[in-house]
Amino acid sequence: MDFLKQALEFVLHLQDHLNQLLQSYGGWFYGLLFLVIFAETGLVVTPFLPGDSLLFAIGALAADKASGLSLATCAVVIAAAAFLGDNVNYWVGKLAGKALVKRFPNLIKPAHLDRTHAFFERYGGKTILMARFVPIVRTFTPFVAGMGAMNYGRFLGYSVTATLLWVGLVLPAGYFFGNIPAIKKHFELVVLGIIFVSCLPMVIELWRAKRAGGKRG
Repeated sequence: MDFLKQALEFVLHLQDHLNQLLQSYGGWFYGLLFLVIFAETGLVVTPFLPGDSLLFAIGALAADKASGLSLATCAVVIAAAAFLGDNVNYWVGKLAGKALVKRFPNLIKPAHLDRTHAFFERYGGKTILMARFVPIVRTFTPFVAGMGAMNYGRFLGYSVTATLLWVGLVLPAGYFFGNIPAIKKHFELVVLGIIFVSCLPMVIELWRAKRAGGKRG
């Protein structure tokens, strides 16, 4: 419970924490950014790390000239981390997915895998594109794809497109809108809104699956 409270506090005050990290680590901040994005995308045991809200906050921080943060450098770092994370996750799923699920059911939760499978069944290859904007599903999609849902050549094409769309849409949104006075004043509410909108497809999919199950029963 304490961990969840601390995680929520960190996400809601994301911009303040990012400012502190930037002041403390300077140029090493880009390395930290790479590690967070890579872990959120590439490690199937860390789906709780911030994604969309982090990109928006980074964009807003880069818009502040006093920060010294380069939007272009952030875009390259994030895109590289997301793409590499996707591909590492795919090959982990392909080479050891079934064994890992069986051995670590508490870390790689079957419920998360089931939700991701539901996305694949409904949307096919488009799942890779959609999942890039959906927390948790984003982390498990490459893993499930590697376990047999998609061949690597097809996955690679979708992964490149999804990465470019994600970085190209969310990061500039933070850059152009994050420092509007009303948004800056209520940044916590904006972060909550981003999380809500990001999770909405997953909630809708769960509702549809439950409804379909009820009809079959």
